[in-house]
Amino acid sequence: MDALNRRILLLAPLGAAALGGAAFWAMLDRMQQGRFDPRGLPSMLVGKPVPAFALPGLGPHQGFSNADLGASGPLLINFFASWCVPCMAEAPQLGELRRKGVPIWGIVYKDQPDAAADFLRRAGDPYLRIALDEPGRVAIDFGAYGVPETYLVDRSGIVRWRWAGALTDDILKRELEPLLKKYS
Repeated sequence: MDALNRRILLLAPLGAAALGGAAFWAMLDRMQQGRFDPRGLPSMLVGKPVPAFALPGLGPHQGFSNADLGASGPLLINFFASWCVPCMAEAPQLGELRRKGVPIWGIVYKDQPDAAADFLRRAGDPYLRIALDEPGRVAIDFGAYGVPETYLVDRSGIVRWRWAGALTDDILKRELEPLLKKYS
């Protein structure tokens, strides 16, 4: 091994440490500016049409398909389940959105109809329509990581925003409300 190859080999760990330090500094800078979300998960669906689907309704609720979305303006699609603790935690925020006139359509993810109906009696029912996705196939097509997960769909049927996890007052105020104004 010649001297040049030895130097490169010795300097490689230093280069890797410098690159890692620069990435860490960039993350800290974004955190300080409020632009870093450690829970943020990318979605390949944002900016694209909602995938094709058709689901039956839950009880008195009418089911829906991708063809029904967006005709009346922006709406939220919220995946939820009775066994989901964060779904119960976000129920007050969904109820507040409904009181403000935001249309919310729910998709019950991998759950039994009776259990989902009981959940809605306990948590409140903010949904205009509720569809059943018992096998979870539609959630897979959406790229959902789990429940709860919420999507903003514009009047053209294009997904404009996605939030994985329970909605909070801060998320509504900081992220969703400006988008609702923009797309209404």
